[in-house]
Amino acid sequence: MIKKIGAKILAKFIHHKNQKWIRNPLLAQQKTFDFLIQKAKSTDFGRDHGFNKIMNYKDFQVSVPIRDYEGHRVYVDKMLEGATSVLWPGKPLYYAKTSGTTSGAKYIPLTKDSMPTHITAARDALLNYIYETGKTDFVNGKQIFLQGSPTLKIKNSNVTGRLSGIVAHFVPKYLQKNRMPSWETNCIEDWETKVDAIVRETLTENMSLIAGIPSWVQMYFEKLIEQTGKPVGNTFPDFSLFVYGGVNYEPYRPLFEKLVGRKVDSIELFPASEGFFAYQDHQNDKGLLLLLNNQIFYEFIKADEFGERNQKRHTLGEVELNVNYVLILSTSAGLWAYNIGDTVRFVSLKPYRLVVTGRIKHFISAFGEHVIGKEVETAMQQACQESKVQVKEFTVAPKIDPEEGLPYHEWFIEFENPPQDTENLAQKLDQSMQEQNVYYEDLLKGSVLRTLVITTVADGGFQQYMKSIGKLGGQNKVPRLSNDRKIVDKLPLK
Repeated sequence: MIKKIGAKILAKFIHHKNQKWIRNPLLAQQKTFDFLIQKAKSTDFGRDHGFNKIMNYKDFQVSVPIRDYEGHRVYVDKMLEGATSVLWPGKPLYYAKTSGTTSGAKYIPLTKDSMPTHITAARDALLNYIYETGKTDFVNGKQIFLQGSPTLKIKNSNVTGRLSGIVAHFVPKYLQKNRMPSWETNCIEDWETKVDAIVRETLTENMSLIAGIPSWVQMYFEKLIEQTGKPVGNTFPDFSLFVYGGVNYEPYRPLFEKLVGRKVDSIELFPASEGFFAYQDHQNDKGLLLLLNNQIFYEFIKADEFGERNQKRHTLGEVELNVNYVLILSTSAGLWAYNIGDTVRFVSLKPYRLVVTGRIKHFISAFGEHVIGKEVETAMQQACQESKVQVKEFTVAPKIDPEEGLPYHEWFIEFENPPQDTENLAQKLDQSMQEQNVYYEDLLKGSVLRTLVITTVADGGFQQYMKSIGKLGGQNKVPRLSNDRKIVDKLPLK
């Protein structure tokens, strides 16, 4: 009872505290901008880019071009070799190691200033849920975060690890007793072995909150059901809150309700190694509240202009509703005008709420159709609801040179329960895609493309593929779509 009362008091306090920046978003961004520039003036990057002469955002635009990790690499490599005050004052506390598609291993700095923002944002997401709903039952039960190993490594006196593993070292003491799994189990590197151990440890516990990327939580749930023969909700009667991020949950929701045996409240988060950007602040609203108290200055470039010579950089005050933007960041981790690769769309401007629409590199435009992740996920969600079909995982790729007939988009789907009529499901998917994407519709009407084709992936095929490339579990996820067939050509088919 004391925990519940304390949680409600803290939730109310944090809610009122956050209203200051929620109600004054542009002022909050200006303060963040001024803080970042002032703090980094004496760094190598600050001197190289004339931070002492930057008086306003226009000066910043002129002095600091858009860069991705490759554009920051020379500075990061310098830090990894031991230099200090390169991108941000002092030496980073940690480096979050991630795998890049073109850059190889990436080492994202986490500084004394930026590290606490990850913890604060995750805490505020839960407290906001308590304030909104009044529900506090989950605070007394066990809580599990399916994540990467917290084992850290030393690279030239620099501490490196997965972001989720690093964050595990910062779990508040008042949560340690409720946290699962054990430290030893969490350190297991092999994902399948780790999940088996987690099942054994949690099977008899009072689990109330479960968090992780949906595809890997699904694997945990399925193994629980194998052990018990009953829905997860029966095994954990107090399980009441699912926290997730990384992928769109909607295509998974019907399957999760089946695995759990009932509906469970959920909170969507938008974290990354580069920062914690947003969380779902209303249960009945799928938009995520953009966090303006996290020492991040945001810029936005319209996705259909990105990469062009005349691309325009927009501040928060210039964004429009329902436009697909590439997210650009400057942060207290020392990332400057950094292209994280994510695309977003605002669904509210008062307050600023957005949805994640995909990755700028994950798209299909083999014929000029500009198909993005949000479109294929929406199509799948609608088609599954209408057809009463449940899907475990899927990805989409173009088939440019079929043996006969016109080219098409090929949807590779692993079903939980296959449709009786696959062709009918394909037509529903195709119709939804045409309604969402006018370019795709024009290509079909112009006989450049034909209706999409569904190819069924073998049971466990996506997990088998992820294991084969060393990305099973943790923070890894299957791209929803790609402009080539490198992924789909390796999938085992049914």
